[in-house]
Amino acid sequence: MTSRLRPVRDGIAFAVRLTPKGGRDRIEGWTTGADGKAHLKARVAAPPEGGKANAALIALLAKTLDVKKSAIHIVAGETARLKTVAIRSPEVAQRLKQIGVVA
Repeated sequence: MTSRLRPVRDGIAFAVRLTPKGGRDRIEGWTTGADGKAHLKARVAAPPEGGKANAALIALLAKTLDVKKSAIHIVAGETARLKTVAIRSPEVAQRLKQIGVVA
């Protein structure tokens, strides 16, 4: 597991920088913020109103990583662009590697 990912019970947690109203839903890969911490960049077409962007992020991660939406939780930053996401799935780190999200 890389330093980008933190272990949690039955899965991992990581930072995501979400851009709502970003055209189409996609994961753009890892980047480093001004604070030196790594985060996954993601865009969704949904607006940030009423939790729509967060729901779209969860759906995007679920589809990309082939996990149930119920296994994905935003544990910090629900109303901010920079969020902490936890995914409770034993295979999620391996799936991130398979899609090239983890080096």
